Amino acid sequence: MNPLPGWRAAFRIARRDAARAKGRSALVVAMIALPVLGVTAADLTYRSALPTKAEELTGELGSADARFSATGLGPMKLQQMPDGVNWGTPDGAPDPTPEQQAKPVDVPAAFPEGSRYLTERSVPASVTTRHGIADTQITELRIADPMLRGRIELTDGAYPRAENEIAATEEFAEASGLSIGDDVTVRGPDQSYTLTGTVELPADLRADALYALPGAVIAPWQKTADGDKDILPPQATDPDWLVEGPPAGVTWQDVLAANEKGVVVTSRQVALNPPPDSEVPMAAMMGNTYDGDAELTAAALTVAAMAVLEIVLLAGPAFAVGARRSRRQLGLVGSCGGSRGQVRAVVLAGGAVLGGVGAVAGVATGFGLTALFRPLIEDFTGRRFGELTVQPWEILGIAVLGLVTGVLAALAPAIVAGRQSVLESLTGRRGTRRSSRALPVIGAVALAAGVAVAVYGGVNGSTNLVAGGSVLAELGVLGCIPVIVGFLGRLGRRLPLTPRIALRDAARNRGRTAPAVAAVMAAVAGSVAIATYTSSNAAEQAYDHVPNMTPGTAALMAADVGDDAELPRSRSAVEQNFPVSGARADIGRVWAGSDCSVYYEEENGCGTLEFVKPTGEGHSCPLKGKGAKELALRISADEHKRLMNSPACMDENYTMTAFGTGSDKIVVGGADMLASYVKLDDPAAAKALAEGVPVLLNPAYAKNGEVTLKAAHIYNDRDKKMRALHPGKARTSTDQLKVYVAPDRYAATPGIRMIMPKGTAERLGLHVEDYGSFYTLHRDPTDAENQAAHAALEQAGNRAYLMTENEMPQTDDDTILLILALFAGVVTLGAAAITTGLSKADAEADLTTLSAVGAPPGVRRSLSGFQCLVVALTGVLLGTAAGLVPAVALRLTDLRAALADMREDPMESAYTPIVMPWETIGLLALVVPVLAGLLAAGLTSSRLTLTRRAG
Repeated sequence: MNPLPGWRAAFRIARRDAARAKGRSALVVAMIALPVLGVTAADLTYRSALPTKAEELTGELGSADARFSATGLGPMKLQQMPDGVNWGTPDGAPDPTPEQQAKPVDVPAAFPEGSRYLTERSVPASVTTRHGIADTQITELRIADPMLRGRIELTDGAYPRAENEIAATEEFAEASGLSIGDDVTVRGPDQSYTLTGTVELPADLRADALYALPGAVIAPWQKTADGDKDILPPQATDPDWLVEGPPAGVTWQDVLAANEKGVVVTSRQVALNPPPDSEVPMAAMMGNTYDGDAELTAAALTVAAMAVLEIVLLAGPAFAVGARRSRRQLGLVGSCGGSRGQVRAVVLAGGAVLGGVGAVAGVATGFGLTALFRPLIEDFTGRRFGELTVQPWEILGIAVLGLVTGVLAALAPAIVAGRQSVLESLTGRRGTRRSSRALPVIGAVALAAGVAVAVYGGVNGSTNLVAGGSVLAELGVLGCIPVIVGFLGRLGRRLPLTPRIALRDAARNRGRTAPAVAAVMAAVAGSVAIATYTSSNAAEQAYDHVPNMTPGTAALMAADVGDDAELPRSRSAVEQNFPVSGARADIGRVWAGSDCSVYYEEENGCGTLEFVKPTGEGHSCPLKGKGAKELALRISADEHKRLMNSPACMDENYTMTAFGTGSDKIVVGGADMLASYVKLDDPAAAKALAEGVPVLLNPAYAKNGEVTLKAAHIYNDRDKKMRALHPGKARTSTDQLKVYVAPDRYAATPGIRMIMPKGTAERLGLHVEDYGSFYTLHRDPTDAENQAAHAALEQAGNRAYLMTENEMPQTDDDTILLILALFAGVVTLGAAAITTGLSKADAEADLTTLSAVGAPPGVRRSLSGFQCLVVALTGVLLGTAAGLVPAVALRLTDLRAALADMREDPMESAYTPIVMPWETIGLLALVVPVLAGLLAAGLTSSRLTLTRRAG
């Protein structure tokens, strides 16, 4: 018997039914196409953005065949790997002597015969901009040469052709405000160049650099520095040679010959077609590299399985809608002699038809959107795609996955439709089925086991156990959802009519409510897991970040000692160009004896000033010195954090010195510094400074409200002025000073341990000098303001420098959290909409009865809104709880690693917080369910056409 005619009829019925119910069909296609679209776009973007080896070489070499470089070891024999990255001296070879290293290497002698080459050198420089002054890198390279195509491309203007011309990357031109035709002056030698064009590096769109011809910058700069000792010479890199070899290219034999002369080579031909290990002398010295393909494959399969589950949960209720609305048609199939298998075939064929359409639409749309947004994707990744890389088998697999998912989504509705009697289908009545009693028990056991496995894996550092336990726990929650939905019906006894009906309807029809709740839960769980881990990791990085200054402040410091006479002009330069707010706070530096900033060459040739730190509890850091490792083995991460943040350990952890203080970290200042930099708002502290009492920011140095200062008053014979005032022998003084002790939290103030009034310093026989100022900023300065301020300081004599906060490296965490929230929100809205549609299909008779007994027309609309709200809110809350399991388990894994590092080095941080992403959770738990309910209510018609109930 040939089964194809039956299936052909099933597909014909399914195709006509899909065309007849266009809205439902579009919904199912969209639910299947959206994940397929996302996976297709992600695959194309990943494959295109991930450079191939050939593209990496083009980004490094352009169209050249190889790069030849000297190593700084002199002309001695080397060994290298084919990639040109790893190299070294032969095993057992003696280390080169300084004389050998100083010998020049004749790199061009290592080129294959008939080669053409370009030289490349770079030098850091400070240049003028339209806004002021900026630091950048200037590369001497003939970028107009065809050998550079693929590595450097012209975007506007022309390449430099003369020695007084220069080109800039688009990133630098935008930040500096320069346009083609503007002059750029290299500060120091004061060499001027005309900007002729802008370029981009396809492999690094964020590159910030200038390009000039060889010999146009470094040689004139060096010549100027040789004639003027006040000009610093250029700190140029060693030259590299880009080589275009003979037609055969630069072979492995050419590389080995160059190694004999002390030259390392990166050859395109060798890197793309490496020789066997037997021909690579260095191969025996290299160990095996880690291969993570197996773990990557397992992760990819896990993600794919969860994606299929998500689509099945989303699209399954939609097919149930179709099956319910087509039950009379399915009943007619049965009444005409169709078997239960043929009824199931009609529903499965609907899944195949819509799954196929969704797969094709998703793949096609994925291609189109990737091509459309390619420039934005390239800007985000920071590199141009060499080409849109398509892996046919991967794309075909994605499409097949969409098709199979459609069939799987229709499987459960097909089984239900096949079990329904012909009479029930023709009359519209539904039989009563008891839900499985075993499923919730299995789900509860799986939930408990999954949580236990995930936590065990986190404590023992096994990410595989964490992943497996998390999936098992989520599947356990899925099994418990019918019971949870049934429990919701009992919560509506005291609620108004429509929410009570919505809750009871959800509990009574668990077959359609549970999959939608599960779909929402699965999407929200993944989003919450990633968001929680990301937020926690961001909090850990923020804790580990050590600022060089108090946030929201800037500091102007004298560049050299004795330059205080120029500070007024420098202060004006900052105040006119920086976004300062309020009055500045001037500071000074203090020292004993001759100034070590000047007389540092001789041993014991200058004075010293230091604290005598008390010993004992509260003064000595228990994590440093004897017994520290034994203590680290006994304490928890929280106890370690408390000790690390204590004043006694603060200076052991943060040893940065600034503001001209040295290791004592004492600055001279007044009460204005408390408000502008220290952020200590205490009238008692300000009063103490006014009365000549120092303010100590680190209580660990005080005992009974006093500190001990030890000063060695040593005067250098070259310090004629001070030596004449202090002709005697060197002396040492120890003074007890009454101080105002600030609260413990101020021990972390960057760069300052104590603020001493000027009069107190002079009374102790110390020397004081005006050194700079602190400013409070009302916002971060822009690139233009930074450049303008540095230019103004240059005009003021360049005798002071500007310090700003070293901000944390910028990440895309906020963008990631927003994308996750949007993804989960869209899935929640879609699942709620599907359930609402199914509810309307099931509840037509109930709504007719309500209208018949006089219910207001708005009941229909509000009922849809509450049905949608129930599904969305229940799924979000369950998903939030489920998502915390993998996030917490993974953070436990991180905690285990951090504790191991801390016990090896007790001064290493073990802080591993778990931070809830409340913004993401709030958006999902409050905004999205309410929005879903309002949309469902708004899009539901309140008018109802009364029909005769069957039966």
